Amino acid sequence: MKLIERYIAREILLPFTVVLLILVGLYASFVSARLLTGAVTETLGVAALLKLVFLKTLIALEVLIPVALYISVIIGLDRLNKDQELNIIRSAGVSGARIVLTVLTVAIPVGILSGTLSAYARPWAYSESYILDAQAEAELNTNRFQAGRFYGSEKSGRVVYVRSKNDATKEMEDIFHYIKKKEGSEIVIAQQARQVHPSTQEDRPHILLSDGIVYELSKTASVDDMIRFEDMTYFIDKDFVLKYRRKAAATRTLWESSQPHDIAELQWRISRPLSTILMALLAVTYIRISPRQEKTERTYIIAALVFAAYYNLSGLARSWVEQSVVGSIPGVWWLDLLILAFLVGYAAFSNRKSLFLRRS
Repeated sequence: MKLIERYIAREILLPFTVVLLILVGLYASFVSARLLTGAVTETLGVAALLKLVFLKTLIALEVLIPVALYISVIIGLDRLNKDQELNIIRSAGVSGARIVLTVLTVAIPVGILSGTLSAYARPWAYSESYILDAQAEAELNTNRFQAGRFYGSEKSGRVVYVRSKNDATKEMEDIFHYIKKKEGSEIVIAQQARQVHPSTQEDRPHILLSDGIVYELSKTASVDDMIRFEDMTYFIDKDFVLKYRRKAAATRTLWESSQPHDIAELQWRISRPLSTILMALLAVTYIRISPRQEKTERTYIIAALVFAAYYNLSGLARSWVEQSVVGSIPGVWWLDLLILAFLVGYAAFSNRKSLFLRRS
């Protein structure tokens, strides 16, 4: 790479690094605040909270990286444009095509990085975060219970109360458990309880209750049931582990599936590199369209609106494939094809305009 190309690439890479770090910091702060508001530290502890923040930030990188590159291309070229350096570079014999190729030398590696994260790191991060999220929100996770407090869920109609708890052994005393069911309701009162962790991944986690009573309250029957027990195993729902989640599925698994939801997820992952590169090239056009300094603010506003519209349309394209409104071909690619067609048309128009000016 020649000196001028290296100089232009540096003007893009420096703001890219700064913008990416700022975006990652802001997103991680937002996630941390949301998790702290949900009292995740009381449930899983600080270490798990930090891991969850890391996983969610890793997931967000597939969006943060293209955003950072898009902004950095505009910032870098706009700075060169305002200082008249682009005009000097062009007068030195560097064509617009060489400037675009320089942008591509930055955008292509960044696009490959974004695609790799989307295809491999993102599914793993989703898988790990699903487990941590479920553990934090599990209604019968004894780690989240504190003595002397009621825990309720409007979604399931469950209420749990623990009078005392040994934080070291996780054993509890005087437990009250109420859950609303379709046919009635159930109340469980036990003297002691402890959570038993599964020995294998296939086993379901459960709570062992001792010395208690179960009241079965029926809406239809005239007589309610009461059952005394010495020991009772209460299984915890483990659907969050067993349930198939496409975002956490391996890319190879999605490739072998013919389900519309799987196809949409696969195409979304594959399209990330192309999307990153196209948006970087689209950013170049703003500098060519608005060469004067007084149009800079307007350029940034238009660029922000275009980027927001693009990602909203990307989500719409994926939803259409999931709902079989659009087939696997063109799938989610129609939006990228439109942008590519615009860029090709813009390049042709710019070349024709340049030839006309030279002849004039």
